[in-house]
Amino acid sequence: MEGKVQRKNDVSAETPIPLLTPYTLGKFQLSHRVVLAPLARQRSWNHVPQPHAILYYSQRTTKGGLLITEATGVSYTAQGCPNEPSIWTKEQVEAWKPIVDAVHAKGGIFFCQIWHEGRVANTDFWPNGLAPISCTDKPLTPQIQSNGINLTQSPTLRRLKTDEIPQVVDDFRVAARNAIEAGFDGIEIHGAYGFLLDQFMKDEVNDRTDKYGGSLENRCRFPLEVVEAVVNEIGADKVGIRLSPYSSSAEARDSNPKALGLYMAESLNKYRLLYCHMLEPKRETVGEKCDCPHSLLPMRKAFNGTFIVAGGYGREDGNRAVAEDRADLIAYGRWFLGNPDLPKRFALNAPLNKYNEETFYTPDPVLGYTDYPFLEDTE
Repeated sequence: MEGKVQRKNDVSAETPIPLLTPYTLGKFQLSHRVVLAPLARQRSWNHVPQPHAILYYSQRTTKGGLLITEATGVSYTAQGCPNEPSIWTKEQVEAWKPIVDAVHAKGGIFFCQIWHEGRVANTDFWPNGLAPISCTDKPLTPQIQSNGINLTQSPTLRRLKTDEIPQVVDDFRVAARNAIEAGFDGIEIHGAYGFLLDQFMKDEVNDRTDKYGGSLENRCRFPLEVVEAVVNEIGADKVGIRLSPYSSSAEARDSNPKALGLYMAESLNKYRLLYCHMLEPKRETVGEKCDCPHSLLPMRKAFNGTFIVAGGYGREDGNRAVAEDRADLIAYGRWFLGNPDLPKRFALNAPLNKYNEETFYTPDPVLGYTDYPFLEDTE
């Protein structure tokens, strides 16, 4: 795909726009490199995906475009907030099918991100007031969303017993199988932003003394067991993972994030994963950008598969990341949320709609969800 690149100097030529060049992702032929990042929207009543998600995802679908769903729970213990989708019951699987069909009808490639929130949970939304689970029993300080909901109103937190961890691994395996049954092209394991897998990996959270704590290898054991189980269930060609070694989101920090990121990138090669999706150091927490000297380049070089990056990218720095071979694909969250036709706007270098953070998690099937205008509506 080609278009006219407008440069600040006087050079203007018909040259390929890096973000809009084709890419082969395993068996999938992508028409461009602009990926819909996973974005929590909290509009799935009782954790069941709703018909309004059909329009939301199909609006953001292009032929040959890759979309990743909002984080989707693997079990009844995985959810910490209201109205987040899940994929562990038959009803949930069936509810996803028309959404997947709508994306496929427009030629899109659709991956389901599966997760467990761990200690980032509010017991008000847990079944029977059960205590959230984690690698630790250290609670979080309040984590307030833009809609005012406290994600961590948990008076108690339960440390997983060693013999309970295989059950959580199996929950991920079953969720992956369910995603394929629902018609998804693959799944992304959520190992980022301070949720359960990330809690195990980060040494400022994980204080275990069993085989899942202490050394870097031990702390990464559980996430890699999840990877292995999912790969064995649905095939490595359908599996990606999202990681954020540099992030301190939800108080999940590591004393040596570069070593953590490299260890995971190198370890994933054993399983021949389709892709690794990493959060840039410049995006320290959700909603925050900062200048940061760190780089994902060592992880990009260490990982043998497709490398996706995310973290507040715009059009120009996304183009540079692809042109300089720092990434194969760029995931866009907020800008794609607010601009359902984002690849087209990038192609034309058109103005972008401003997203509204106040409606990110509003439980409304239209407002801040499917009502962002397309380019032709603004002309």
